[in-house]
Amino acid sequence: MTSPAVQAPRGGPVTRKDVARYAGVSTAVVSYVVNGGPKKVAPATEAKVQDAIRVLGYRPNAAARALKLGSSETLGLIIPDNTNPFFSLFAHAVEDAAAALGYALVLSNSDGNLAKERRNIRNLAARQVDGVLLASVLFDPDLEALETAEIPAVLLNQEHDAPGFNSIGVDLAAGARIAVEHLIGHGHTNIGLAMGTNVSGSLDGREVGWRQALQEAGLQEGPIAYNGFTWPGGYLAGQRLLASVNRPTAIFATSDTQAVGLLRAIHEAGVAVPGDIAVVSFDGSIESEYSWPPLTTVEQPVAAMAEAAVAALVGARRGEKPRHRIFPTKLLVRQSCGCP
Repeated sequence: MTSPAVQAPRGGPVTRKDVARYAGVSTAVVSYVVNGGPKKVAPATEAKVQDAIRVLGYRPNAAARALKLGSSETLGLIIPDNTNPFFSLFAHAVEDAAAALGYALVLSNSDGNLAKERRNIRNLAARQVDGVLLASVLFDPDLEALETAEIPAVLLNQEHDAPGFNSIGVDLAAGARIAVEHLIGHGHTNIGLAMGTNVSGSLDGREVGWRQALQEAGLQEGPIAYNGFTWPGGYLAGQRLLASVNRPTAIFATSDTQAVGLLRAIHEAGVAVPGDIAVVSFDGSIESEYSWPPLTTVEQPVAAMAEAAVAALVGARRGEKPRHRIFPTKLLVRQSCGCP
């Protein structure tokens, strides 16, 4: 209830001073409560401040704070599609890593479309975010809008170095080799590839790794079906591979999402997995564990990559030199490959 000795302000926006006066504390204490630090506030005092905020209807002025600090305390994240479980997991990990350093996150989707990606970059630059994390549809994206606004960027899902920018990724080719070598270890000699497509025109490292593993084992390349990194893309790729004259006995799918669509196509054809066709995928998203059968998959260390990406972005604001970081993958063995 409102104290009779201290009345709520009438007219105009409620300020931090109003909250401090109402709660009987200093404006610094109000700041600590609103911002979660840097100093701790006694629980009873924090409760008084929170009550004052509620009664007075105080709303912190983010624009004024940004002007004072020279920082919006906001990071932008652009991903191809947040309905893809891998990118959903990645976005969540980035949000957690950003929050741990005091930053809010603005998420946008490019839908795998280059024009939309560029528009999202321009929009984030116009909002003067402190940095942008970008999972681009290109291996060499257009970052002119960020460079002009002097906003640092970190490129995600980058297998190769991007001169002048921080970049984070895994060795796609090495991960794919692990997957294909595991299938070869099960005795498969005809291993197909369900390969996702991108607009960059560059050869994806997962296709490179598939070819390398077969060549090193002295095996001929199995059939390839190119389609999107999506459930429908995997489904259509599965139908094509099953219809192949040289139908494979094992398939490497370049994402878990593709693999789930692939499994549907295989099940609809009345073909047993892994009895007739073994399947191994890439990403390590949660859906791989709950598909049927559970997918053997190459896991990317999402949490570690997200933390490193946010740390690199914050470091870039402090003038640290950009660098390229590659993280190791590991094979999560389940049932789709033929293991017990």
